Amino acid sequence: MMKRSLLFAALALSAWLPTVDAQTASADASSSSPMSLYPSDARPHYYPSHKPCTRWWWFADDIDSRDVRDQLVYLRDHGFGGVEIAWVYPAFLDTAKRRPEFLSPEWQAPVNEAKRIADSLGLSCDFTYGTLWPFNDLHLPDGDQTRTYSDTIKPAERLYTWDHPRMARIINHLDRNAFYRYANKMNDALRKAYRGTPSGVFVDSWEVETLYAWTDGFGDTFYNQHGYRIEPYMEAQSLMEEANRDVFYDYMSTLSGYVLNEFYGPYGENAARQGAFSRAQCAGAPTDLLTAYTLVDVSETEALLYEPSFSKIAASAAALTSKPVVSAETFTCTYGWTGLLKDNGHGKSPYQGKEQPADLKLICDALFANGTNQIFWHGFAFNKKGQNKQHFYTTVQVSMNDDDYLSGRALTEFNDYMTRVSGYMRRGHSYSDLAVYMPLEDAWMNGFYPDEFRKVMKWVWGQYELRFIDTPKQYKGMQPLWVNGRFLSQAHYADGQLHCGDMTFKALYVGVDHMELASLQHILRLARQGLPVILATTPKEPGTRKHHSEYTALLQQLQALPNVSADGSAMTVQPLIEGHDLPDFWARQEGDELYIFFANPMTQTIKYPLEYCYAFTDKGAKRDITVNHHGRSEKYSLRFRPTESILLKVTKKGIEKIELGYMPKKIEK
Repeated sequence: MMKRSLLFAALALSAWLPTVDAQTASADASSSSPMSLYPSDARPHYYPSHKPCTRWWWFADDIDSRDVRDQLVYLRDHGFGGVEIAWVYPAFLDTAKRRPEFLSPEWQAPVNEAKRIADSLGLSCDFTYGTLWPFNDLHLPDGDQTRTYSDTIKPAERLYTWDHPRMARIINHLDRNAFYRYANKMNDALRKAYRGTPSGVFVDSWEVETLYAWTDGFGDTFYNQHGYRIEPYMEAQSLMEEANRDVFYDYMSTLSGYVLNEFYGPYGENAARQGAFSRAQCAGAPTDLLTAYTLVDVSETEALLYEPSFSKIAASAAALTSKPVVSAETFTCTYGWTGLLKDNGHGKSPYQGKEQPADLKLICDALFANGTNQIFWHGFAFNKKGQNKQHFYTTVQVSMNDDDYLSGRALTEFNDYMTRVSGYMRRGHSYSDLAVYMPLEDAWMNGFYPDEFRKVMKWVWGQYELRFIDTPKQYKGMQPLWVNGRFLSQAHYADGQLHCGDMTFKALYVGVDHMELASLQHILRLARQGLPVILATTPKEPGTRKHHSEYTALLQQLQALPNVSADGSAMTVQPLIEGHDLPDFWARQEGDELYIFFANPMTQTIKYPLEYCYAFTDKGAKRDITVNHHGRSEKYSLRFRPTESILLKVTKKGIEKIELGYMPKKIEK
């Protein structure tokens, strides 16, 4: 039976946005959203080998096709399934380095050759959609650059790109016309590279100034939505004041619509029109993240700069829209961060070249247990044959040099392990008993992160990022997934199941301080249909436009229903997993079979930056659990050896442990 997709519900928001130009309107009319091109039972299987891929740093230089082949063969032979070419600055910021003009025919030749060779070797080949990130252009037209309200004249610039030391302008992510003008140039340059097996085009996390973000027409759009002018608050820079929390909420709701409809929607549509597919990290974007992730083909998360639990947002979006792949930029800044300019451009992340696979295994296992099923290494530096000195400053050092730890047999064995787990975590579909209402309204109402978070990551400021959220731990055994008002608006409850997007759930958890009126109305409708609801808090309406009496009445009606409780007492659902101090886990269901990956309990204690050799402090652990499956309850003892994670197969016959066969040893060279 063909499942539904909610992408059109998200894209329909574009009705309130300013009119686009004729060229863009024509392009939009001739295509639909990327996922609408594929019925849910015929969607392409991206990264079918399940092998880890790697970001491949191409420093601004002359690229020799013999070096390209040499490195791709090495990656294939060491357990990699593909690459993502990322075009960055000249190695060590050598401004005298000769390199072809970005996107020129001379630049295109090795790119096309890399794609051809990758195809011949059975490797996937993706492309970062520009040089460095966010998207920028040396020749960006006036008016197409990103801006804030107080800085609408000076172009926002990026220095450390392929064209260093020449300055590039960052594009306006709130204007689809600016994006399409940029995309036309990228598509022309990648035209031949798109041939062959489908390539992904990739956008990294949102590294654009978000405080007081602005674009032409924003003020009028805001006024039409909220009935008052936002400009006085922008001019006074008072949005973040405590007294203006409701105003900031209104601002974020308008900004979110721009991000969805002017950037992520067009970005996904553009990739589909090229015969490519879209892969995106929506992390950091000032928007409804769950909806944003539904607008691309492959949702990507990141660790450790984001908590592993953040991955559940991308995994929930994929589950709700039947998208099989959830990727992760993995191992970035594992042991901390060192600036690019350190040692005259020769700076390295701490312990670069000496990374312990056992430490990295903690990170990838934490990601697997939070819904990720495709690893992207961060990453592999391009080196000419016979050289091994080039490196990217924030990465781990996957290397052809045997003096580095992430090379040779140790690298192959680790990749083989991740391939096995990814394969099981791609089977069937994600399992869940409990939908959890995502606290987006709370994030938009709460403004700044507390100082203790900002001290560790100085570039982080706003709770809108949802960096540290997690589903309720007391219901971990039900493998909760996030939902939002847009999905609930089209959901219904029948035959004991909440049918929401392409998922079914047995109950809904609501534990937020703020909730839109429309979401409250949808939840009340579903509860009246019989849906068990855990209403753990009594939410308030966010924003300046209040409906006090109506909101209060709806809440009272919801709380009065017999299937609604604050403590879950009205819910008779048995969780999939029961036990004390449960480890993080992820379950996939394929027919009558369940595959459950339990991450080593040590993964719950990892944090940025990771302590070097932290994995070797693990003494092993035991967790006694009960698995409720196929109409019966079965006890099982999880016995974790040091650094081990556990994969179970659960069938009608019982529980079977699948041996993963990898427990990395400490490397010392």
